[in-house]
Amino acid sequence: MSPGPTSSRPTGTKAAAPSAATRARSQDDAIIEVTWCYYQEGMNQNEIAERLGISRATVVNYLSEARKRDYVRITLDTDIFRDHDLARRLVDRFGLQDAIVVPTSPAGVDQSLDRVTRVVADWLPGLLEPGDRLGVAWGETVYRVAEAAPRVTVPDLTVVQLVGSRPAALGFAAETCSATLARRYGAHCVNLHVPLLLSNRALVEELKREPVIRMQLDAVADCNKTIFACGTCTADSHVVHTGLLDPADVDPCAERGAIGVICGRLIDHDGNGLNREIEDRMIAVTLDQMRGKDMGLLVGSGPDRARPMLAALRGGYATHIATCSETATEMLNLTENNA
Repeated sequence: MSPGPTSSRPTGTKAAAPSAATRARSQDDAIIEVTWCYYQEGMNQNEIAERLGISRATVVNYLSEARKRDYVRITLDTDIFRDHDLARRLVDRFGLQDAIVVPTSPAGVDQSLDRVTRVVADWLPGLLEPGDRLGVAWGETVYRVAEAAPRVTVPDLTVVQLVGSRPAALGFAAETCSATLARRYGAHCVNLHVPLLLSNRALVEELKREPVIRMQLDAVADCNKTIFACGTCTADSHVVHTGLLDPADVDPCAERGAIGVICGRLIDHDGNGLNREIEDRMIAVTLDQMRGKDMGLLVGSGPDRARPMLAALRGGYATHIATCSETATEMLNLTENNA
């Protein structure tokens, strides 16, 4: 009788453990399978866990990871929010081209802002056309829009940083906002490679004469569309945290009428700029350059944003607006009360 088949593995040895790459690939496949079952086949989490022989908690984790990786993107038709009664009233009241109003979140201000920025991220690509030059402001609101933006290609789009660089918390810096949005849209990005604020006016003028900076500033002036927020002028405002407004100057500026901030520049009740000494030491888009665009998309939400956003509308900086229902209602009430 011939001997039976023998294993090539030496007696007493164990099979090699899967490599890290193999384990990662196996988990990636599992995440994709869970995502497919949930979103395409309509299975619930318990059914998926039973089919794949994993725990329900693992299914939840895989679905969360899929959203983080942009494997799946959940959107609502923006026309739902454009057709909102408050949106139509804003358009009619302020002569806007269009508006979006989302329901205010019962979970609080931060969640309402999250709703607004996510809807704007879905709305913005439809507002852009090949050849557009989109000027991008800075701050938390614009940063959230950029982070939520879908990965779509807008042909021949140029994204332009509207203000010079300045340290900002949590990545809200101007160059981060513009670069992130450009990457999401497959667009050419023109960053403004200068500080936003310098120590003296002579240095500002000298930098502006540099050919590369001059070219970048020409791109800023040449934008035909913009996306921006209008901040507040309080002690806890972004403009204070970034050093563009000294805490000691908050009350004096308020006494002079300061109510909002656009691209680092203070505006009053009617949207006119306050002529501060610091203005001549800044390298950024001017308020005059922010007016008269094919599109000026103003984004904001929160009880403290109604008056600044209203000032921005009065100043003629916006053609489109996106906000939440409570903020929209407050803006309309303020106009009725002539506030």
